[in-house]
Amino acid sequence: MGFVMGETFTEQPVGEIADADALNPEILGFMCGIEVHQQLATGKLHSRQKGELYDVTIDTVPEDWPRYNRRLRAGKGEGGKIDVAARFESLRNRSFTYVQSPNAGLIELDEQPPLPHDQDAIDISLTVSALLQAKPVSLIQTMRKTVVDGSNTSGFQRTSLISTDGVLSTETGPVGIDLLCLEEDSARKLETEMTTEGENVIYNLDRLGLPLIEIATAPDITSPQHAKETAIALGRVLRQTRRVRRGLGSIRQDLNVSLMCGDRVEIKGCQDLSWIPRIISLEMARQLHFYRLTNELRSSMNLPLLTPDRRTTDLAIESQVSAAVAQLLPLDLHDVTNCFTQCTSKMVVNGLSNGSVMMALPLANLAGKIGTKQMDNGGSQLPRLGRELAGAAKQAGVKGVFHSDELPAYGVEAEQVEQVRSELKLADSDAFILCLAPRWQAELALESVLHRARLAWHRIPQEVRNVVIKKGAPEDGTTSPMRPLPGGARMYPETDIPSFSLSNEEWHNIIDNLPMSDDERNIRMQQFEISQDQSKQIIARQLDDIFVDNISDLPHKGLATLILENDTVNPQLLANVLRAKEAGHLSRESMNEIVTTFIGSNPTLEEIAEYAENNGYKPADIADLASVVDSIIAQRIDFVKERGMGAMGPLMGIVMQAAAGADGQQVSALLRVAIQKVIE
Repeated sequence: MGFVMGETFTEQPVGEIADADALNPEILGFMCGIEVHQQLATGKLHSRQKGELYDVTIDTVPEDWPRYNRRLRAGKGEGGKIDVAARFESLRNRSFTYVQSPNAGLIELDEQPPLPHDQDAIDISLTVSALLQAKPVSLIQTMRKTVVDGSNTSGFQRTSLISTDGVLSTETGPVGIDLLCLEEDSARKLETEMTTEGENVIYNLDRLGLPLIEIATAPDITSPQHAKETAIALGRVLRQTRRVRRGLGSIRQDLNVSLMCGDRVEIKGCQDLSWIPRIISLEMARQLHFYRLTNELRSSMNLPLLTPDRRTTDLAIESQVSAAVAQLLPLDLHDVTNCFTQCTSKMVVNGLSNGSVMMALPLANLAGKIGTKQMDNGGSQLPRLGRELAGAAKQAGVKGVFHSDELPAYGVEAEQVEQVRSELKLADSDAFILCLAPRWQAELALESVLHRARLAWHRIPQEVRNVVIKKGAPEDGTTSPMRPLPGGARMYPETDIPSFSLSNEEWHNIIDNLPMSDDERNIRMQQFEISQDQSKQIIARQLDDIFVDNISDLPHKGLATLILENDTVNPQLLANVLRAKEAGHLSRESMNEIVTTFIGSNPTLEEIAEYAENNGYKPADIADLASVVDSIIAQRIDFVKERGMGAMGPLMGIVMQAAAGADGQQVSALLRVAIQKVIE
């Protein structure tokens, strides 16, 4: 019997953690929504700077780009409270360096008030709202969303609610659209450096301020596969406008996932849609695992068990459990550096020689509960408390921690393990965590570990998690903690940008000028003499408007081929190069080379013809070409008689070499006629 909304879960959740893909979403009370963030193909939202991105890394940043150093602190929201996520970030002792790209000015540096919204971005947002049948708000009010991870120089992100209450059609069924917002994108991280005073994060400001559409669905997604289907459908609607950016990083998906025995978790970093089902299935397994571990730990202390339905959580009981666990696991940090003076681990030796200390945190009754690395049926790491504790430590900037369930290992010998246990006066049932770092950082990391260890006696925390990435792709679909889930204190009104009303006339103008649907685009492309594959590719790559606007008197297949081979090039340049070829000014084989030569400019037909003439790209005269073909046939008459039409291939290369600049199609046609005359 499946879950019915409104019913209370009383049965214990079932399913094998090691077989995440086989978990039943319905009986586990699965809930899921998606947040899509799509960059728009416009200038920046509040500064009128260009929206271009610069392909630079930390090693290739031009020396003449200015750099600015900042520190950020968490401020109180409108209600007078500091947001929980902001408070956490402020404890990380980080500094930030901002690299000022050519499209970043005083507004990006937070040294000048922002300008009103870019009108194109507003129009695109309203267009997407109409495509999703969402209802626009009558008054657009910009808000500030606190962000203190350094990705916004101001410490907040500007966001404006555009519409609510829409619907997205998917094959599995309709998915509600809760809201659509228009907001600024963040700066791009280039590098994180460790200093003696903490982390220094270096950001490029080229992306900061690019307009983003954020679309948040209702929790109507019924399965991991349906989540992928929903993400694809949302992407299709956005691309329908032909006014959104394409390419890696231009669209990002966040997943909000929960089981009834767990709680809501937001997962970031889901750029590859094919991974979405696996990522969600593994999160289901993680929540199920920690629900069971929680009750195992509670049973060991004779504490009331966690209910299988989070809606029935008793706050009084949770407070009782929290007090008992705080007594069991006090903040009791120990400097155990002396236990590692003879350790031969390269990691430990290097750390101690650089001024780090080895700090230890005892964890009573957790021996054997932290876990060791094991894999599930799909080759992903099984959930375990150790990964969560390590993730908590990494949020303080350390690379990781050692824990007693996995030691001896990593060059730490049994002798050192026993010395630590003796120093901490641990029982066999007790565990411990080690952290090698500067003292202040090791203490912060272990405090974070202790907080997460105590949470093991409670339902999983609401938090933001990130997909674990290795070499630019998901490692195995598992996630790591990033920060607590932000609360309502995160938002407060933007005072530098006046609110403005959306008129009925503007909204109806949007509705009356909606972009073509995919079906309409397919029908339009059928009128042209191109292959079905070319038509499909042109529409999928959002090039059909460019094709139609430039086709004029040009050969359909020729322009389609040229656009598909050079889809980032000015279409007017492509059209003029093709016109020059059709007029006999240049050979077919030279077209792409000439396109490359003129990228970034807009030459006339005459300029292209002159360039082709001066650089030997003009095709050979047809009469001269026929003479070359006849001569080569005569020289190889026996070969032609022996091979017949099979001589075409070998002779083609010989003629092309002899008649430099010849058009391949013309050569092929002349050769075919000449060979047929010989063999008939």
